[in-house]
Amino acid sequence: MSILKNYTKDKFPKHIAIIMDGNGRWAKNKSMIRTRGHEKGAETLENILKKARSLGIEYLSVYAFSTENWKRPKLEVDAIMKLFSKYLEKKKEEFKNNDIRLVISGNRENLSKSLLKQINEIEDYLKDCKKIVLNICFNYGARTEIVDGIKKLIEDKIEINEENISKYLYNSFIPEPDLLIRTGGEFRLSNFLLWQIAYSEIYVTDILWPDFNEDDFEKAILSYINRDRRFGNVK
Repeated sequence: MSILKNYTKDKFPKHIAIIMDGNGRWAKNKSMIRTRGHEKGAETLENILKKARSLGIEYLSVYAFSTENWKRPKLEVDAIMKLFSKYLEKKKEEFKNNDIRLVISGNRENLSKSLLKQINEIEDYLKDCKKIVLNICFNYGARTEIVDGIKKLIEDKIEINEENISKYLYNSFIPEPDLLIRTGGEFRLSNFLLWQIAYSEIYVTDILWPDFNEDDFEKAILSYINRDRRFGNVK
């Protein structure tokens, strides 16, 4: 039975962001290669996305591959690229049938031409879907995002202020996250959505991402519901 059954949708966060940490440790704990952890992590994402959609969550942002992750062993990076491409191809029609819009946030440099083509095609194919937006942050770094945005502001001769910087970030139509979930037990932001999470509620769990399930997701939402969000004000 859902622990959220007594709450209405208006109490839920509109936008949830997740740092999906722990794939490598999960695989190591089971004496598996690290790439198996990423494969299991992709399965977890499918389950959490379905749960978020069923709860009426409007936006789900996930940290899939950071700009710093290029420092990992080439074999692991190549496996992640192949897994991501496979995921996009596998989910294209399923997302369309379930009214799920997919967008990719991140720097497009360093990605192969074939992957870029695939990203552009699936984003265009799903652009009119409205049930939920899945924002996959891939080759993403918040500092790079902010710098890129400010450069574009200067090029367009637009005044540099908070409102305009927000408008020039990746996929700026997505509202700021209400709730940030980090799995794997680490208490750091890892260069993820630094501008957008200024007033997000943060929930950290020791559970490694591949073991994170729908019940754990509901616990994070319940924690959010019980928070007193003041945004710097006094109530």
